[in-house]
Amino acid sequence: MKNGSVFGAAIAALVLLSPALRAQRQMTLDQTIEVALDQSVSALQARSTFVSRYWQFRSYKASLLPSLSLYGDLMSFDRSLRLLQNYNTGEMVYTDNYNLQNSLGLALKQNVSFTGGTIQLYTDLSRIDQFSASKQTWYAQPVTFSYRQPLFSYNAFKWEKLTAPKEYEKAKRSYLETRERITINSVKYFYALLLAQEDYSSAISSYESAARLLEVARERVSLGSVTRDECLQLELRALNDSIAINEKAAAMMEAQMQLNSHLGYDESVEIQPLVEDELPAVMMDFDFVLDRSLKNSSFSLDNEIKLLDAESSVAQAKASRGISMTLNARFGLSNSAEDFRRTYQNLLNQEVVGLSFSVPIFDWGQGEGRVKRARAAQDVVKAQVQQSENDYRRSVFTLVAQFNNQRQQCYVSRRAREIADERYELVTQKFLDGRSSVTELNTAQNEKQSSLRKYISDLSLYWNYYYSLRELTLYDFIAGSDLDIDFDRLLEE
Repeated sequence: MKNGSVFGAAIAALVLLSPALRAQRQMTLDQTIEVALDQSVSALQARSTFVSRYWQFRSYKASLLPSLSLYGDLMSFDRSLRLLQNYNTGEMVYTDNYNLQNSLGLALKQNVSFTGGTIQLYTDLSRIDQFSASKQTWYAQPVTFSYRQPLFSYNAFKWEKLTAPKEYEKAKRSYLETRERITINSVKYFYALLLAQEDYSSAISSYESAARLLEVARERVSLGSVTRDECLQLELRALNDSIAINEKAAAMMEAQMQLNSHLGYDESVEIQPLVEDELPAVMMDFDFVLDRSLKNSSFSLDNEIKLLDAESSVAQAKASRGISMTLNARFGLSNSAEDFRRTYQNLLNQEVVGLSFSVPIFDWGQGEGRVKRARAAQDVVKAQVQQSENDYRRSVFTLVAQFNNQRQQCYVSRRAREIADERYELVTQKFLDGRSSVTELNTAQNEKQSSLRKYISDLSLYWNYYYSLRELTLYDFIAGSDLDIDFDRLLEE
């Protein structure tokens, strides 16, 4: 078995030397989470998504404010033949058109969200040079007020005013929830690496122990205190452990690269997870958790937005089936003259008022069909929201129960690990003293390894449940306060 011993030792040396070529960094779970939230790709994507939604909300806010625009046509030259009708004879003739037109205006526009109308105040000036007649004409509208008001129609401004603030608040909460999901992934990768490293260390330790005990067993075979079968069991264990070293090393490197990728590190960094056994003294109350989750998370807001969108669709369908009317009014001053200065003298009043309408007399039930489809869709949304709320309460209840149970589970598995470690040491010593069998030794070793894996898995589950509850509630149960972030500073980054 000396060749196997040398082989195993060479593998262990190779794997242990390779990390020396990389920068080693010890990190606790909190430090891992902090790095992930600061520089991971997922965190950058979350920021980008929030900033995009912020500017979408800013666009909505801007639509409520007056907008000032400059408009016009410059150097519009036209030399062509146009088909016109002689108003005396009715004859259609082609007339030479040879002119240059320029116009410039300034308009102040304001949407009226309450009524859905549009107010506009503008001033403009235009000039036409008719080269064929060697004549120029100025036309000015110094002040003109116009108003367009749809009647009995769907008011998009009204519904957007209801949903846009909720959408932005949802974006804030969704960003915080995304950060908690990043944290949950950090927990997963952190403990996956820890477990892989412990498996690798256990494989090396088990191989070295098996090799040492095999030498003792070989000496005792000749004395008759150890059977040939037991000696072969130890030799097989040593061979399997030497093979396991390679497998565990590959698994450890894979876990390392997954965590590095999550944190935004390359392969030059090797992270050594540091585990804190002490757990926070936190017990969850279902009513408190449910209340916080309904108040803080994006879940309730998302349901409110869905119901508003469905109601908006019904209102739009109703408006489209009935009478449609639009009031257009324009009041102002204007004048036309061949001299620019006289254009602004003796201004004439202009008043234009009109009401356009459309009344469906017979549409084969299309309008009524749209309303019924919208109402049916609304009923489906209401049912889905109700079902989602029931499922949400159930998931919160389950998660609270799992978390409260997991704390005790961690204490039990930690004690089981301590007992398994102590028992393995006792059985190993008894074997060296010739008072235990190889089977008992292998059993103790398996119990030691499984208890360690169970403890690490339980710790991982504990923090997974904890941060999942934080994601649902956006509440820090350790600090006793709602999660918050400086969104103004986030937008400046």
